[in-house]
Amino acid sequence: MNNYEKIKDNFLRKERELSPYATKSSEAVRLRDENEDIRPPFFHDIDRIIHSLSYTRYLNKTQVYTFNDNDHVSRRITHVQLVSKIARTIGRALNLNEDLIEAIALGHDIGHTPLGHSGEAILNKLSLEELGEFFAHNIQGVRYYMNVSKDGEGLNLTLQVLDGIMTHNGEMLSPIYEPTKKTKEEFLKEYNEGYKDLKKSKIYHPMTMEGCVVRISDIIGYVGRDIEDAIMIGKLERNELPKDICDVLGDNNRDIVNNIILDIINESFDKPYIKMSDRVYKALFKLKNFNYQHIYINSMTKEELAYYEKNIYKLYHIYLRDVETHKTNSTIYTTFLSHQTKFYLENTNIKRQVIDFIAGMTDDFLMKEIKKYEE
Repeated sequence: MNNYEKIKDNFLRKERELSPYATKSSEAVRLRDENEDIRPPFFHDIDRIIHSLSYTRYLNKTQVYTFNDNDHVSRRITHVQLVSKIARTIGRALNLNEDLIEAIALGHDIGHTPLGHSGEAILNKLSLEELGEFFAHNIQGVRYYMNVSKDGEGLNLTLQVLDGIMTHNGEMLSPIYEPTKKTKEEFLKEYNEGYKDLKKSKIYHPMTMEGCVVRISDIIGYVGRDIEDAIMIGKLERNELPKDICDVLGDNNRDIVNNIILDIINESFDKPYIKMSDRVYKALFKLKNFNYQHIYINSMTKEELAYYEKNIYKLYHIYLRDVETHKTNSTIYTTFLSHQTKFYLENTNIKRQVIDFIAGMTDDFLMKEIKKYEE
């Protein structure tokens, strides 16, 4: 065995001890064949994700509260790192593939728009009107990595990572998460259906145990942290949390995360699924609904929502006109289209090009563009 082979073997040594339910590197599939280097495929995907420009933009994308002056309030980058750590903790305890878990977790929210879920709702409405297709951040995330990133070449991530991103939606809580094996063709069929059936796209099953771990870790990563953010900026008092929930999960992020993780590990150890006990599942379900009523629906005023919708629509039509008239000094050209490949430009509907551009914006960049065109 030469040095190159020894180094590759070092990377894969831990896989000899993985659970029989774990995904091995040898099972990795890419949409386009390529020669792998010394890094295992899922480990390589982590590198591709964190070095992508879209990953950098996590730094200035909303988690819940937009344009808040408190520097300690979570941003999207905070959330994906918390999900990664939570998921890897569960994955290590269950002897799953931590490289696959980390790649899915770090990439899972790349399709999120500026202004968080409010921005997503606006783009969904606009997309339906302009293209007759739904806009969902999990589907957009897959689109980014397949067709938009790296100037339109895509990152050629493994099928297992792309599927984990597509099926990560933590808003849809389940008592048990079981993987569903998929072929490349079955994955692509679900991806394309996501543009036509929004509800269906939120309940797709991950194809791996690692994807199941990230899916439940998504909600663990935000449900307690969002409470801490709301308390920090005076939107919520800790004593408002329902006692029956606190008795099971705790009343702070540290305890909530710890109690759910330990319960999942205990219920899922040596099992071909990821599961919570009924007691913890019911408490988490109630807490998620509590957060919705007391945090998420109050994260923006009606006036703010109306303002952002009006201006996102306005920017969309400005950019669309600029593309139609080939106005190459427009922002959509100088910061986006001028860098995209010929294949992307020739094979992407111009309305989709504009939506791709707006969806990829950070909060500050969006506001800069809005101010530029305000009367």
